[in-house]
Amino acid sequence: MCSKTEAPRACARTRAGRQKKTTTPAAHTDADARTRASNREGEGARKAPAERGERCLGKDAAFMDRDFELQTHEAENRHWWYRGRRTVLERVIAELRLPARARILDAGCGSGRNMVELARHGTVTGIELSPASVELARERRVGEVVEGSLLEMPFESGSFDFGASLDVIEHLQDDVGALRELRRVIAPGGGLLITVPAYGWLWSGHDEINHHHRRYTRRSLAAAAAAAGWESVRTTYFNSLLLPVAIVLRVLERFSRKTTESSLDLWVPPEPVNWLLERPMTLEAAVIGHGGRIPAGLSLLTLFR
Repeated sequence: MCSKTEAPRACARTRAGRQKKTTTPAAHTDADARTRASNREGEGARKAPAERGERCLGKDAAFMDRDFELQTHEAENRHWWYRGRRTVLERVIAELRLPARARILDAGCGSGRNMVELARHGTVTGIELSPASVELARERRVGEVVEGSLLEMPFESGSFDFGASLDVIEHLQDDVGALRELRRVIAPGGGLLITVPAYGWLWSGHDEINHHHRRYTRRSLAAAAAAAGWESVRTTYFNSLLLPVAIVLRVLERFSRKTTESSLDLWVPPEPVNWLLERPMTLEAAVIGHGGRIPAGLSLLTLFR
């Protein structure tokens, strides 16, 4: 057993050789029941990747198309949405006043871009399922990056003081299982910051190409987290200004799948336009950073303990 002061790297080595757990039939029944309930409630659950003929790892995330994955990584440095989200997250985390040298986990770290900001607040470790993303994240050299699943992380219990999982759990069929595993590896009293796409009725080609299982409301995210043992501390939507635009595009997409090509999500506009689109989220970050709450938006942010 690793002590509280030992680095997560050592803990990872301790558990890396352990035999992978077998998912019980009861767990599958639980997940299936939640998916059916989500469909009934209109929360945006869709067929599992395996049912859509996609390559996946059991109940974990499907592998994203490699070209689309690389396009995403290329866009996230400059794209207004990624920049705006980082501004929102920075304001929220700064208000938490984490302890010096806090042990921070980026759960589903992708290319490691968010680890750059997280490293300002402590010692950051990332875990990521995609080998291509793991390679990119390690090249940033801002913290250790472990290749693995959120459903069974190679860390000892209580290894971290704070965790962030940013637009990740919507990719997992068993979101409660991932939240439960995060509850295990984050020390008692520690915090977890989650962001997810909002509103099932906004489901679109964007969700399909990103292999999402669902979109969330404040209520559905809180319910999933509570089932895993988390208590909501604060919650807010963000990216609200473009919500009406997104609604119009979703309606148009139902008439023609060619109306809103998902690749446009990664198109970085000219810098003046990019800067202008980022401004609303910068303003929202100021509101959220002062304890305010945005009543509606394309994304949902919740802090748990």
